[in-house]
Amino acid sequence: MSGPQDVESVDLAFLQGLPKAELHVHHVGSASVEAVAELAARHEGSTPVPTNPTALADYFRFTDFAHFVEVYLSVVDLLRTPDDIWTLTHQVGTDLAAQNVRYAELTLTPYTSIVRGIPVEAYLEAVEDARRRVEADTGLVLRWIFDIPGESGLEAADVTLDVALNHAPDALVGFGLGGPEIGVPRPQFAEHFAAARAAGLHSVPHAGESTGPQTIRDAVEHLGAERIGHGIAAAQDPALMALLAERGIVLEVCPTSNVCTRSTPSLDEHPLPTLVAAGVPVTINRDDPPMFGTTLTREYAVAADLLSLDRPGVVDLARAAVDASFAPDAVKTAIRAELDAV
Repeated sequence: MSGPQDVESVDLAFLQGLPKAELHVHHVGSASVEAVAELAARHEGSTPVPTNPTALADYFRFTDFAHFVEVYLSVVDLLRTPDDIWTLTHQVGTDLAAQNVRYAELTLTPYTSIVRGIPVEAYLEAVEDARRRVEADTGLVLRWIFDIPGESGLEAADVTLDVALNHAPDALVGFGLGGPEIGVPRPQFAEHFAAARAAGLHSVPHAGESTGPQTIRDAVEHLGAERIGHGIAAAQDPALMALLAERGIVLEVCPTSNVCTRSTPSLDEHPLPTLVAAGVPVTINRDDPPMFGTTLTREYAVAADLLSLDRPGVVDLARAAVDASFAPDAVKTAIRAELDAV
C-alpha cells in the first residue's frame, strides 16, 4: 500500500507547514478519538460507543461502507445537547487550525440532531458560537455545508431545506447530500437542490463513492452539482471524465477514506492518477479523519506519492482547493499569497 512513507520528493514537514483549505470534511466524522470518548462517557450506558480511546480505535475498523454508516450514526447519537454540539464543533475547528488549514467548509447534518430533539435554533446557536470562537482564537475561517442524510429520505430533505432557507446562519454556503448511495437515487432530491440553488447556495452532493458513474451523472444533471463529494467512480467512464473536465466540476477526493470504506481496494489502486490524467479537477480532503486514522498532511503525502508530485506540484494541489472553495474573495487572496510565498 502506498502512503506517506513512500514520498521522497516532498517531506512531511513541508506538507504540515503548507497553508491549506479543506472542502470535504464532516462535522461529526471529525470528532477526535478523545472527544468521542468524552461524549461516550457523558452518555455511558445508553450507547454502544466505547469510552476507552484504545477500544475506539478497534470500533473504527470498518468491514464495508454499510458498517461505516452504522458506526457513524452511533457517534451522531452522542450529540444530545447543544453543549455536546458546541464541544464537538470547537474541537474540530481547533484541530483544523493546528494542521495549518486556513479555511474549511465543514459538512453539517442538522436533521440528525433536530430529529433527536435539539431545537434548530439551539443547534445553530451552538455551531455558530463555536465557529466564531475558533476564528477569534486561531484565525481559521469556517463555513458550513448543510447536507441531507440520504438514508433518511425525503423527510430529512424537507427539514434540511427548511433549515437552509428559513434559519440560514451567516456561514452557510452550500447544500449537500451524504450517507449511503446504494438505494438512494439522486434525482429524488432535484426539487430540494433547485430551491437551495435559487436561494444562492452551492450544490455539493456526494456521488460515485460506493456506486458507479451513473450516480455522478445524476448529481450533475438533476442536482446541478458544482463539486462532487468523492466522485472516484468517474474513472470508470472516459466520457464522464471528459464532461467533468469540460465543465470544471471539481471532485473532492478523500484517498484514505476510500480505502477504509472499501470503495477502492488499496491506495495503490486508487483512481486519483486516472482522474488527473484525464484533466478532471480535484482537491484533496480527509472526509472523517479520526475514524480513518488520517490527517490532511497524510492525505497530501498520499496524493503526492500517487501523482509523483514535487513541491511546486503540491503547492498547485493546495491552490486548487482554494480556487474550488466558496471562501470570501479576501480569504482566497490571503491564502493564495501565502502559497505564492511558499
